[in-house]
Amino acid sequence: MSAPLAEIAADFRDAAPADRLQLLLEFSDELPDLPQRFADAPEQLEQVHECQTPLFLAVEVGTDPDLTPEEQRVSLFFSAPPEAPTTRGFAGILHEGLDGLTVAEVLATSDQAPMEFGLAEVVSPLRMRGMVAMLSRIKRQVRLRTTA
Repeated sequence: MSAPLAEIAADFRDAAPADRLQLLLEFSDELPDLPQRFADAPEQLEQVHECQTPLFLAVEVGTDPDLTPEEQRVSLFFSAPPEAPTTRGFAGILHEGLDGLTVAEVLATSDQAPMEFGLAEVVSPLRMRGMVAMLSRIKRQVRLRTTA
């Protein structure tokens, strides 16, 4: 797990279960708005159907000619309605923990990383499946963009 994501996971695990929900809400509030280029072109976003509420994401991979494909930086963008704080919180965690990392770091993230936050004790398995699906879509999009 990347250092930023591991630090977030440790914060969640160190918190009491009731406090984990509050922390999740804080990540929901901190999720950045979509840049205008995506807000104006929602067809560029991929829906994560496993999420209980509509969540869309997009991934960009840097194109610095001085870096190898594995060294390129990844940018993440999410769209989730404000009335879906759990889904927004999951997106906020992944944004904070993965945005700006290299392709290699994002792809090295365990598919089960969302289970490391201790959130399965406070949210439903269906919601956890949504977070796992978000990570899976991110990694799939990174692979697509680095092999294209």
